[in-house]
This record gives sequence, structure tokens and C-alpha cells, in this order.
Amino acid sequence: MSKPPVLKAKELIKIVERLGFVNSRSRGSHFFFKHKNGRTTVIPVHSGKTISLGLMRSILKDIGMSVDEFRKYL
Repeated sequence: MSKPPVLKAKELIKIVERLGFVNSRSRGSHFFFKHKNGRTTVIPVHSGKTISLGLMRSILKDIGMSVDEFRKYL
């Protein structure tokens, strides 16, 4: 299994939006995204910090993609 890419939250949000997710709401620094088929995920936005590898794996699991599939959208 390959390691997920290291991205900042804003970069990840752009990719998730290209995949068809829309920002349904936010609470503090956490942005909630929803897809029309029911998939959801939460992305924390903390300026200057990157998304940790564990959290990136969790987000990829939420959106239903493998690391290799996700790399195609970088």
C-alpha cells in the first residue's frame, strides 16, 4: 500500500470539489463536504499546516478512493 500524498487543506478541498463534493456547512475550522450520492467527509483547515497521513487515509476512505486513484487528481 502506498503512502497518501502530503497536502495542505486548501489543496485537498480543491480536489474534493472537483470530485463533485460541495461544502454543505462549516463549524469553526472544520468544513463538511457532501456528495450527491450520500458520501460525506470533514476537512479541518488550519493555516500553514498539512493534513496528517492518518487523517488523509480516513478522508480517502470517506470519499471512497484508494491512494493510487486519488493520485490521478493531483
